[in-house]
Amino acid sequence: MTQPATSSPPSPASSFLATRNGKVMLTLLCAVAFLDFLDTSIVNVALPSIARDLHFSVQNLQWVLSGYVVTYGGFLLLGGRLADLLGRRRTLVAGTTVFALASLAGGLAPNAGTLVGARLAQGLGAAVMTPSGLSLLTTSFSYGTDRVRALGAWGAMAGLASVLGVFLGGVLSAGPGWRWVLFVNLPVCAAVLATVYRVVPGESTNPFTIRDFDFTGALLGTGGMLLLIFGLVRAPGDGWSSARTIGELATAGALLALLALNEARAARPLVPAAIFRVRGLVAADVSQVFGMAGFYSVFFFVTLYMQDVLGYSALRSGAAYVPVAVMVGGAAGLGSGLITRIGTRPLIVAGAVIAAGGIFWLSMIGVHGHYAGDLLPGFLIMAFGLGNVFVGVQTAANAGVPPSLAGLAGAMITASFQVGGALGLAIFSAVATARTSALLAGGASRAVALTSGFHRALLLASVFVLAAAAVGLRAANTRGEPTAEITGVELGETAADRAQLGLEADLD
Repeated sequence: MTQPATSSPPSPASSFLATRNGKVMLTLLCAVAFLDFLDTSIVNVALPSIARDLHFSVQNLQWVLSGYVVTYGGFLLLGGRLADLLGRRRTLVAGTTVFALASLAGGLAPNAGTLVGARLAQGLGAAVMTPSGLSLLTTSFSYGTDRVRALGAWGAMAGLASVLGVFLGGVLSAGPGWRWVLFVNLPVCAAVLATVYRVVPGESTNPFTIRDFDFTGALLGTGGMLLLIFGLVRAPGDGWSSARTIGELATAGALLALLALNEARAARPLVPAAIFRVRGLVAADVSQVFGMAGFYSVFFFVTLYMQDVLGYSALRSGAAYVPVAVMVGGAAGLGSGLITRIGTRPLIVAGAVIAAGGIFWLSMIGVHGHYAGDLLPGFLIMAFGLGNVFVGVQTAANAGVPPSLAGLAGAMITASFQVGGALGLAIFSAVATARTSALLAGGASRAVALTSGFHRALLLASVFVLAAAAVGLRAANTRGEPTAEITGVELGETAADRAQLGLEADLD
């Protein structure tokens, strides 16, 4: 099999980002990130139109959104490791091709089943694209300011795409129609495929063979992640105490526990234990789980509040998030500049505390709320904090990761994004529904009951984002130093450990 060719890294004095190829490569990789994160949220506002045109039942409609999230999160570990083993350019091209074909099939879907199948395939493509793109970024921009700026741009894409997805979904649904929320991916995919061979180095021969692949680990890891996210997505509807939810989450936990046992014995594990010895990586990933649980839920509940309580149209609801996108982008740029001065840890902690304050402001919404006074200030405060969190977490999670594990590290931080979003919606939806149902049973009006449910969900979301700040205290405090100086992995352990890390070639 093959691996990307490794060339001598540029000296710290040179800047790949300052070259034309460097700028084109960063733009290419940011387009990959934007596409994958965009499709997590772009269909939200279009769901009513989709339901009418394709005759979805209320129960099945959720899978237009959830199908993408389940396969995206479920296949990330496998996609990330394949990027390390088979070559990053090759897996990026394969994932982008699958994503484009699935987008085309979804846009042309004649019935509900075809659209859900296309969304499942989109998630699979994204699960291969994202870790391939992120590992290409971390191995191509590996020095000082270049690395910080590149990771900052990637982190900004996660926030911007999540916000702009809601806006674009409203604009496209109100304009050319809901099918364009899928067709819009095609020109971007075409641009990625046309550019990748010009700027990304080719792969060279690698001694890895298919016989060495950890098929048992791939089955356990993928099955465990799929079932975990599937169970979280279904939990609000089935109930946390239902036998089905308990069984799904318990089985997912058992599969992931078996994965850990298998990886300790495998000759070439899917998830080498050495990656967990990279200083601060786990803390950065867990911090993003808590942060995304709160952040992603804000869009869900505030959108429902604007449409069901304030009476906003889909287009007006989407437009309400434009200032959020602008602030996230500005804060991400500011955060990228601050990392080289103060490091990632203060950025994560301070950003999460500020964002929690913004979400707390939003939790005070009333039945007769106004955008300028009740929503916009909270939006801007939250967006400023989270723009910094995204940049800090992405940089900290990739600090000290050897090139041979860059794809897996990219998969882990992206999986934390997906798991966090699914976990937050599962928990907070149950809280909001319970409060709303209790008030409706007591004779409260629908607007009052809904608003009170949203209030509790958003209040809990702010607590989760505060928890992200607490966990962030254990994240790596890197200022963009070269990977070799901050690996956090003991390179002089044993020959088996060195072989497991795949570092022999890197050290020669």
